[in-house]
Amino acid sequence: MSSSITVAKVLNNNVIIAEHPQYAEVVVIGKGIGFNRKTRDRINLSSVEKMFILRSQEEQEQYKQLVPQVDEKLIEVVQEIVLHIMQSSRQALNEHIHIALTDHISFAIRRSEQHIAIHNPFLYETREIYPEEYRLAEYAVDRINEAMKVSLPPDEIGFVALHIVSALSNRHISEVKQHSQLIGDMVGLVEDNLEYRIPRDSLDYSRLVTHLRFVLERLRRGETVRETSSLDGLMKREYPEMYMLAWKLTKVIEQRVHIPVYPAEVSYLTIHLQRLAQKKEDESDMEQQDSI
Repeated sequence: MSSSITVAKVLNNNVIIAEHPQYAEVVVIGKGIGFNRKTRDRINLSSVEKMFILRSQEEQEQYKQLVPQVDEKLIEVVQEIVLHIMQSSRQALNEHIHIALTDHISFAIRRSEQHIAIHNPFLYETREIYPEEYRLAEYAVDRINEAMKVSLPPDEIGFVALHIVSALSNRHISEVKQHSQLIGDMVGLVEDNLEYRIPRDSLDYSRLVTHLRFVLERLRRGETVRETSSLDGLMKREYPEMYMLAWKLTKVIEQRVHIPVYPAEVSYLTIHLQRLAQKKEDESDMEQQDSI
């Protein structure tokens, strides 16, 4: 089998369409891959170290349409970011990230230039749910700001993090966003019921969000949760209000993800909610003492 690709068309300095010995026509993305290349030039695969090949026909067509619409420098920077993500995570990425991330950042830059601000209501939730992906997104946004001479706001870190999660987990971005939004909505429901805003930089907030994330992850993977009737009875008897709130939260989850939640999840969630309720009560007592 041939170990080289044949240039079919040069789209720009960093993107070419080529004939691949295994995948037929492909879109090849690499820094300088198209520089001084001509149709029918052959490129030895072993000599190209940093290269990404879009093999899916659908992905190829989408990327071909996208390339003429974006700054060539952006394609180079996104390629660098994708490589950094792969090296840092040591995982393969869904190739759709080349399209999704390039398109998203291009649009974000246009919004920034037009002074159109988009608020990310789930920024804190995203940071708590996906800390490693958030760190990678911070690098990505910093690199884009530096290379493209723009000032994308911190809200973009959360959006980029979700794209990274999507690519690493092979889940559609809509599912990833749905989970972040669901957790944000549940935190809001807890706060409304407790009449208490949980400090976003607190350990209590981190614990609650992490627990909710693990509930959703267990459901997604189809994991069973061992029933604990003694714990369930204790929680229902000792903390009836928090037990009822936990039950409501699991019903919200069932309605949104269309997967039944094991009853044991209610008991474990009640423990976290009771800790928050106690924290609110302690803070209220301290305020009353200070006012005396």
